[in-house]
Amino acid sequence: MKENLNRISRVPLELIFWIGSIIAILLINPHSGTHFSLCPLDQLGFDWCPGCGLGRAMNLLARGQFEASWSMHPLAMLAYLVIFSRIWQLIKHLKHTHNYG
Repeated sequence: MKENLNRISRVPLELIFWIGSIIAILLINPHSGTHFSLCPLDQLGFDWCPGCGLGRAMNLLARGQFEASWSMHPLAMLAYLVIFSRIWQLIKHLKHTHNYG
């Protein structure tokens, strides 16, 4: 038990954050009318934000609804590429520092 906790404590918090964000994106309902937003511009009452709709567009992209995803936010595929490349870098770094497995 203590060995498992030691292994988990060596996993970078950033890796846990990115994996959790992918899971959260896959669990949201992109078709709901209202949604919780962490967007500071939305909280201040602005109607336009360059990032708004990105999470919902990523969810639609994962469901195979490419046209709907593109119309909601055209950078959803780029966001997936950036997040998965960062996850890959963090895992590769864990393997090279002998903190993994």
